[in-house]
Parts: sequence; C-alpha cells; structure tokens
Amino acid sequence: MNQIMITEKLYITPELKRKKKLYKIDFIISIFLLCLLFSYYIYAEYDKYAGEKKSQEILADTGITQEAGRTYLYDDTTIKLEENDKIVVILSDEETDTEVDTSNLSSANLTKIKPKNVMTTEAGEEYYKIAEINIPKIGVNYGILDHWSYDLLKMSPCKFHGADPNEVGNFCIVGHNYRNSKFFSKVPTLENGDIIQITDSYDRTLNYVVYDKHVVSDKDNSDTTQITHGKKEITIITCTNDSKNRVIVKAREEGT
Repeated sequence: MNQIMITEKLYITPELKRKKKLYKIDFIISIFLLCLLFSYYIYAEYDKYAGEKKSQEILADTGITQEAGRTYLYDDTTIKLEENDKIVVILSDEETDTEVDTSNLSSANLTKIKPKNVMTTEAGEEYYKIAEINIPKIGVNYGILDHWSYDLLKMSPCKFHGADPNEVGNFCIVGHNYRNSKFFSKVPTLENGDIIQITDSYDRTLNYVVYDKHVVSDKDNSDTTQITHGKKEITIITCTNDSKNRVIVKAREEGT
C-alpha cells in the first residue's frame, strides 16, 4: 500500500502541475478569444443589417417636394425650368424658403441650389439620393448617393466620379461587396448583355447593357475616364471577394 501511494505522489510531479496550469490558462484565453471573435461577427452582421435598412429608407426617398400645389424636383446639378418660371431656393442661413425669379439665372447659379432631400449622418455628413440603380438579374435595387465616403458606403451605393445620372459621360458608381446578397455583392457575376437600369431624379429610367467586366488593382482609376464619344455609360465598381482588387463592370445605354 505504501508503495502505491508513493508511486502516485511521484506521478503528479511539479512539472505536470505546471503544464496543467498552462493548459487551463490556454483554455481560458481560447474561450475569451472565441467570445471576442463571435462578438465582432455579431457586430459586423448588425452593421450590415443597419446599412441595408438605411439603404431602403434612402431608396424610398423620391426627392420630390410638393409646395403650394406645385411640384419641385431637385437633383445635384440642374433643375428643369420653363422660361420665367420660379424655383424655391433653400438658404442655409435662413429658416424660410425664398422664391426667386429664374428668368435671368444661368445654369451655373442653379447648381448652387441645395437639394430638398438632404439628409445627415450621425457624424454630421450631408448627403442625398441622386438616382436609383436596379439590376433585375441579381436583385439589386438601391438609391445612389451624391458622393462617396466610408460612412456613406455602409448605407448605399454612391457616386464615385464622373457624369450625372443618365447624362452623356461615364457615371461611376461604387458599392460594397459583402460576399452575400446585399449591395454589390453579386455584381461580379454579371455578364455581357445583362441589363442595368438607372432612374434619375427626373424619374427618367434608362437601360444600360453590360459590355465589359474585368478586375483592376485598387490604385487603377483608368475606368473612370469621361471619354465616351458622346455616349451615356455607367461604370460599377466593387471589391473582389478577398478585397484586394476591384471588379469593374461597364455598361452603355441600350441602343447606342
């Protein structure tokens, strides 16, 4: 009996105790890291959900305002006007709207008119919807914001560069690839001949036909060129699945 007890004592050595203690510490650290990663995943998914929800609110915003029985349509460049017509100018330093006779106003002056549907992020950044993009093949239907920033990209696709929606030139649109069904995640699956629809703030919808798709580095901006030989084109930009490069999809107005 004494021999057995001595053997058991000798078996549980200080080195073994140290290893068991290290194993316990490693286990606790592993659990902590697992919880941390899981929390990050939950936060990332919530962030995507919040962005998707906000994008649908943006999409629902028509950018059309009814005032005194008349309809005013705003966008980021010009406003359709009849001769001697009047518009409503939103002055940033006044609380009331002011009617201005536009018979002698140039288009340069009209670009200074603040759109009626301006929204503000929690960080104070102003933005507004200038168009809508619809890609039936992949179920994409979002508003397009007037400019891009990292905060705005979380909410909706954005104008990156170039011409205004449905105007001559290259209207460049950037959006996130979340590697799911949201935003521009499925854009890399588009093929030549697919249709992309752009509806501008005048409620004009044009069909654009995909004619090219390729991948470039994140430093290559050559596809944002405005040389379109008088045609209306769009360029969609999103990340590759590994986020290292950019997928470029180019489309031209149908029938041109």
